[in-house]
Amino acid sequence: MFRFISALFLLSSFTFAADQPNVIFILGDDVGYGDVSCYGATAVQTPNLDRLAAEGIRFTDGHSTASSCTPSRYSIMTGEYPWRKTGTGILPGDAALIIDTDRLTLPRAFQKAGYKTGAVGKWHLGLGEGQEKIQWNDEAKPGPREVGFDYSFIIPATGDRVPCVYMENQRVVGLDPKDPIQVSYDHSVGQDPTGREHPELLTKMRPSYEGHDETIVNGVSRIGSMAGGHSARWIDEDMSDTLAGKAVAFIEQHKEEPFFLYYATHNIHVPRIPNARYVGKTKMGPRGDSIVEFDAQIGAVVDALDRLGIAENTIVIVSSDNGPVVDNGYADQSPELLGDHKPAGPFRGGKSSTFEGGTRVPFVLRWPTRVKPGGSDALVSQMDLLASFAGFLGVPVPKGDAPDSIDLMPALLGESPTGRTEFVESGGLIGFRQGQWKYIVPGRGVRVSRSGNETGSEPGGMLFDLSTDPGEIKNLATEHPERMKAMRDRLGELGGLNPKPSRIGKPKNRIRPQSKDGQTETKGNPASSVQP
Repeated sequence: MFRFISALFLLSSFTFAADQPNVIFILGDDVGYGDVSCYGATAVQTPNLDRLAAEGIRFTDGHSTASSCTPSRYSIMTGEYPWRKTGTGILPGDAALIIDTDRLTLPRAFQKAGYKTGAVGKWHLGLGEGQEKIQWNDEAKPGPREVGFDYSFIIPATGDRVPCVYMENQRVVGLDPKDPIQVSYDHSVGQDPTGREHPELLTKMRPSYEGHDETIVNGVSRIGSMAGGHSARWIDEDMSDTLAGKAVAFIEQHKEEPFFLYYATHNIHVPRIPNARYVGKTKMGPRGDSIVEFDAQIGAVVDALDRLGIAENTIVIVSSDNGPVVDNGYADQSPELLGDHKPAGPFRGGKSSTFEGGTRVPFVLRWPTRVKPGGSDALVSQMDLLASFAGFLGVPVPKGDAPDSIDLMPALLGESPTGRTEFVESGGLIGFRQGQWKYIVPGRGVRVSRSGNETGSEPGGMLFDLSTDPGEIKNLATEHPERMKAMRDRLGELGGLNPKPSRIGKPKNRIRPQSKDGQTETKGNPASSVQP
């Protein structure tokens, strides 16, 4: 009888563990479909991601909802298309939190299922509320905790935006109270030198175009103006080690209980200043070396799981917030050293584009206990993680929350070939997928952004058959006007023809430095209006 009870206990314990796997979501930054070797890259090797792909599922039609950072991250957290909410465009570093704190979010769904939740890395979803200034010198709230993370160690915005500090549990790490932080995106603060006025101090990276030339931190000029916080400022070369260390520490701390870790790397976003260990690992310069560094962070997480003996029942998902960009504001020779490498793989466009290269990104899932290795061409989105895990864990989704997230857990686990039947992609314009067909709404903007990526702008709109033309070369709008109209009508039903403004109020203009007498000068460069 004792043996029977013991066996029953062990079986019930295994069932409980299998029903509550640990979940780690590693989100790269600007990593394109063709930037990693398991998706076809040859100029750079990513063995750690390749291992996950070989041991799990490699999705060939996996997407972010948007082709830029803030809106795609908003969708991950909320299960809602970003164009449904005003103010979900690319945020300046002093923006308020854009997630409603009373709604069900991805981390909150895990909390309700009894998980410990952690966020490490890039945040870029705002801090604080309303028009109040962020409390950089105290606890900044609301923030990650208020949307469902028990623990957080974050970059507040981006690597190229001030403030250039880490925040742990919503307080600046290493801050000297006698050197308080000030941040502004519409006027200069303090006396720190800027890249525009002191280019001789740019010892590590120079801007390639207007915008990244304000306050200098660690030999690199940034977007926005910052004063104070000198003891707390990061060293770019150490960033990947710092973040990976915090991610591994969270895993170690919660190895005995179910946990959800959202690890949003800085790599391969600009400024691309990899640690010396990775410099020269590719022939593509800092961008290629940053891809190697990105893969090493994946390796650090996977190695920790192996060392702790919890890999078998841990789901690891790796993806990217949007498609690739080569020249994104700093002169790091990425265009000159690109060679034959195709960051978006076979797809057209990239970051800030409405073509497939803007949102179709690497998407890999491994769960050794349950998932059989293989590939899938199911249409899936990062936005669907919320409904999928909520359903899997038995967490009810309140009416009105996660309105666009779909429970695709069978497809995500490789147990069904069926994914989404339709999907809205947002870049500078709106794109709409229905199976093999892709419709891009009419646009009259520039056809090529200053980063060199095609935007997808065409006055008459565009229609493509991705089954025969994945590179979106042949516009079939005149050949299939009925289909184009039907897709436009359906997009209208979904609300995609009338997206909400991506910004609240007028865009912030140029930072205007103050002269010695305290008066504001009129010269300056764009701050929050530049690309991410």
